[in-house]
This record gives sequence, C-alpha cells and structure tokens, in this order.
Amino acid sequence: MASQALWREAEQGGEHAELSLQDINEIQLLLRGQSVIDWHRLALTSDEDVRRLLALNGLELGDPHDEARLADLRQQAVRYISDVLKLRLDDTIADKVPWVQLPRIASGKAGPHQRQACTLLKVMHILYHLEAREMRASLAISDSEIFSLVEESVTRMFDELRTAGVPVVEFSWSRKSKESQLTKLLLKKENNAARVFDRLRFRLIVRDPDDLVPTLRIMLHRCIPFNYVVPDQTVNTLIDLNSLKVHGDTSFDTDAGNRPLPGSNEFSGKSFHVLNFVADLPVRVDALLPSDHDERRGRVVFVLAEFQVMDKRTAEANEQGESSHAEYKRRQHQHVRMRLLREPRDG
Repeated sequence: MASQALWREAEQGGEHAELSLQDINEIQLLLRGQSVIDWHRLALTSDEDVRRLLALNGLELGDPHDEARLADLRQQAVRYISDVLKLRLDDTIADKVPWVQLPRIASGKAGPHQRQACTLLKVMHILYHLEAREMRASLAISDSEIFSLVEESVTRMFDELRTAGVPVVEFSWSRKSKESQLTKLLLKKENNAARVFDRLRFRLIVRDPDDLVPTLRIMLHRCIPFNYVVPDQTVNTLIDLNSLKVHGDTSFDTDAGNRPLPGSNEFSGKSFHVLNFVADLPVRVDALLPSDHDERRGRVVFVLAEFQVMDKRTAEANEQGESSHAEYKRRQHQHVRMRLLREPRDG
C-alpha cells in the first residue's frame, strides 16, 4: 500500500507522510492545469519550504550570484507594479524585508502585506521566466546538451522515488522524433514548432492507484516546480480530485478552478486513462556558459518536458485494443492524410 511506502521516508526522518495544505494545492494545480498567477496565497510554513521551492526554481540562497539575481528581479517587479500598473507597494514589501520572508508573508493571514507580497512574487515569477527564455535564445548551447541536463535531473528524482519506497514499476524517457513532431504539427490548428511541448518526454508507472498522489508529491518536492507547470496542458482522466481533501483552509480555489477539467486527447481510445502534464523545467547551465557571460542575466534556462504518470493496471489496459499506441498513431496518421488531401468546398 502507498501508506506503507511513504511512508518509509517519514520513518527515516524525511518529508512528512501526510499531505500539507501547500502539497494539496500544488497537486490540485497540476491536475487541473491551472496557473499560479490565479492563486490568492501560498501555504509555506517554514524557511526550509522557501529554500526548497527556490532550489526547484534553480536558485540557491547563500549563492551571491543568485541572491543578486533575486534582488534585481525584485527591483524590476517593484518598478513595473508601481510605474506601469500604478499600484502602491508598502516599503516593507518593496525593499525592506529580506527576500526569503516574502513567500512566508504571502502565506500568512489575509491583509494588505499578504496581498502585496503575492503580487510582487507573481511579477517576479514571470520576469524570471521571461528573461531566462531571452537568455536561452542568445546562447550557443544545443538542445541536446540541455536535454541531457534535464534527463540527469529527472533520473536523480527517479532514484529518490525508489529510495523513498515508491513502488516504481517502469521509468523511461525519450526525445520526440522529427517525424512525430511533424505529425503533431500537422494535426494542430496552431502549427508552430514552439507549441510542441513534448519534445522531451518522461513516463512513470507505479504499482497501485493509491501510489499516484504520493508520487506526485515527491515529484513536486524534488524535481518539478509547481509554479512552472504549464496551464491548460494537463490531461487527467486518472485521479479523482475529490479524493484530495483539504482540511481547514480551502481559500486556494480560484475562479479558474471552476472550469471544466481537461479531457483526453481526441486521438486516444475511449478507454484510455492517463495523467499527462507539461512543465517548463528550470535548468542550471553554469558549466555551459561562456567566460564572458553577464551574471545579471542569471544561469538558468527553461526546457519544456511532458510527464506521463499512471499505475500498472491502467498502463496494461491502455495497451489493449483501440487504446493501444499503435491504434493511436493510426488515428493520427489518418487524420493528417484527410487534412492534407482535403478538397475545396463547392461554391
């Protein structure tokens, strides 16, 4: 049982077996395909929680370069909020409290400082991603080199899952072939290569359905920053959100959470069940940067990766009949043929 697996890590002094409010809301965000920008507050309860989240985002407190990066992002965000949005920030939030305290304030009791800390963090979050994307476009680093770094990171997470007692049945990864990318773009209405999210794909199969949520918790703790799960790209036909009970405060629910949950891929079989999501993973590229790199631009780039998670019984059922991968590809190719050969409508 999953409770026996998660277990073992708690007995070894690791992370708590029970889901915290922050854990629950991170998992709900992932399962619903929501954006952290729509959140009202965080639920981080310690400085260690803040350090962990920063590390997941490729930033280390204590590293002078990273701390300077955070200070610069904070200044830029304050200027944008004040000068462009014409919103007032209290001096305490704008520049007085140490940066590490802002996520804790954003997790506190509702009030002006809590709302302002949330606003500041959201703008910093977008700035960090935007500038990392700009830097990636200017660096002479191949996708293959960066993909290798992501694969190493996710493989380490897999090792930690096994160490924590998660009953992993299968773990694999692949890079989408050019032929598969071409098929996908011919299927999509927005045929832009930038919209291919699954050039790098990871597949994780655990033993029992009860292992799924604890597995997601560890993935979000060790490898995937919840704030960079790509909104509206989750397909969840596997995990019942009602099974995630929030004890006490339920104020994390947003208007965006009231939308219908994403359904299955139109080319999947009707009996195909899966949890599929996309995350933009921050990757440290210190060793690949040129000697004249401007440290103000940071040392992190982002790489989109697709994750597929399911239990063993579901994985076996998905390979039967119309749900099989071969049938899925056949339906895709048939649709591409029809789209390419479509004749003009009469008059």
